[in-house]
Amino acid sequence: MKIEYPAKIEKDDDGFFFVSFHDIPEALTQGETMEEAVFNASEVLTLALEHRMDEKEAIPEPSKTKSQGAHMISPDAKVQAAMLVRNARADRSLAELARALETSWPAAQRLESPHHSPSLKMLNKAASALGKRLVLSFE
Repeated sequence: MKIEYPAKIEKDDDGFFFVSFHDIPEALTQGETMEEAVFNASEVLTLALEHRMDEKEAIPEPSKTKSQGAHMISPDAKVQAAMLVRNARADRSLAELARALETSWPAAQRLESPHHSPSLKMLNKAASALGKRLVLSFE
């Protein structure tokens, strides 16, 4: 599953590019150039999703329909990894995941934290335990 949220980027009267996300309304930013706006969009999306995860708030699925002119923005790798493990775990408890990984509950919990960088080995092991396959790509 690729985690990308559609962002609306509009140039304002002052020449700045204003960025907003329909799915994450608190994620707003801007940039002097389109490249800067896209970079800032990824940063603000990451921060907004981290905050929601920290506060145990709902995280909406990215909109499926991409509106015309929308830019698809991804959060950083730590947030994506945490979201993927959380979504794949579904209704299984963290204790069940920890047992399947033959690790401690805190170690399993760190897989769902956007503030930790799990190793590829641990992510691959978690994917297998959850009946999934880890796939990586550079974009």
